[in-house]
Amino acid sequence: MKTEEELKISQLLMKYEFAQKMIETEIDVLLQEFTYQHGYNPVEHSKVRMKSEKSIQEKLARKGYEYTASNILRHIDDVVGVRIVCSFLTDVYDLVSILSKSSNLIIKERKDYIAHPKKTGYSSYHLLVLVPIYLQDGVEYMDCEIQIRTIAMDFWASLDHKISYKFKEIIPKEVEEKLYEYSLMIQQLDEKMLELNDIVNKYKKENQKEIPS
Repeated sequence: MKTEEELKISQLLMKYEFAQKMIETEIDVLLQEFTYQHGYNPVEHSKVRMKSEKSIQEKLARKGYEYTASNILRHIDDVVGVRIVCSFLTDVYDLVSILSKSSNLIIKERKDYIAHPKKTGYSSYHLLVLVPIYLQDGVEYMDCEIQIRTIAMDFWASLDHKISYKFKEIIPKEVEEKLYEYSLMIQQLDEKMLELNDIVNKYKKENQKEIPS
């Protein structure tokens, strides 16, 4: 038989499951509307996930907290997480604008690691949002973290994550320096790809002008 605290955790996790479904639907609707209006979908691919109980327990332990429902609510804001990967840098900020205009999401915090990368070189745009879930007793809002990045940023972040996990404590300075050096290359690649996209769009507009009405 479950204890009172275990029941509270189970109920809370169920609410996060509802939030996961809500944010997935909301993003899908917003993107469909944007694509209809602009004839272009800025997203290459996206993924919505919910942390496992084990991951939640481990994160709380690293922060020095017990595994309780109240500690989950207070100290973990990414139980539900969304990763959206775009082709170009401008697409990232288009997505931020789309999500910011949603009447169903409340923006709690913005972290622009593109304009201000972490010291490792990590680049991405993070939004901490409150997602409404509709229960019999009324509406509740659950935390969700949305990460928006380019394909190049996602490639670098995946490698950074794998390399960092090979070191349980402090990452050697040589490794840190190389990670940062390569992150600069990723930034340059994003800039070059954006430049290429601008050139392609220029020719596309010129071809449209040449087509007789």
